[in-house]
Amino acid sequence: MISQPSRHCTVELQALPSRIGQVRRIISAQLRYWHLDPLIDHAALGVTELLTNVHRHAEPDKMCTVDVELLLDRLTVSVHDHDPRLPAVRDPGMAATSGRGLALVAAVSESWGARPQGDAGKVVWFTLPASSPAVALPEYPAVYGATTIGPFAGTPETEPVPAAPATETAAARPTVAG
Repeated sequence: MISQPSRHCTVELQALPSRIGQVRRIISAQLRYWHLDPLIDHAALGVTELLTNVHRHAEPDKMCTVDVELLLDRLTVSVHDHDPRLPAVRDPGMAATSGRGLALVAAVSESWGARPQGDAGKVVWFTLPASSPAVALPEYPAVYGATTIGPFAGTPETEPVPAAPATETAAARPTVAG
């Protein structure tokens, strides 16, 4: 049984420097919306490095798709481009100013990788652990006398049912439809 629904965001773009900054802001806003603020810095850094690689190396074009997915306790960020060549991590000592992008992705992520997509190019991805309490859907216990109603089975966009005031009579208690 899945205790938390999947959350997914997709952005299609041409990997140009001005667009990379926009995607960073989109992903940061999406993670804030999902209450994943602790993951923003690492996710933004990782996606910047992957998009910079598309900008610098991808052929025949710079078109790509960024997917961000939260499934249970793992955030996966992937970039699909049309170049079938798989990336390789360069020795950091070999390049003083470039070639360290995948090493940075490896350093800030839990795992990363690349997989071919046949004639459609490749996907390069990384994961971040999302097991903090802020990631779980919140529980809103509402206590009415000796009865507890919860956990609240709504979406993150749904407001919780407020607890009844202590002076409220039994006849005035709100009912909660499940």
